Amino acid sequence: METENKILEVIDKIRPFLISDGGNIEYIKFEDGIVYIKLLGACSHCNMIDVTLKDGIEMMLVNEVPEVLGVVNVDE
Repeated sequence: METENKILEVIDKIRPFLISDGGNIEYIKFEDGIVYIKLLGACSHCNMIDVTLKDGIEMMLVNEVPEVLGVVNVDE
């Protein structure tokens, strides 16, 4: 649960940047070292989604929460 709280804190730091670009982020779950998120709004179909996900969100989460190994965008 402590890991999940750290993940949510990092997501809360990222959220204003996504909102300023017309998007948002929804936390789904943390399982086996992987954080599952859903990018919303403009972020869900942006052509920069891979850069946002890997170079932004994943990099911050991996750096700030040692238990996180990667991030997956759930496209439901």
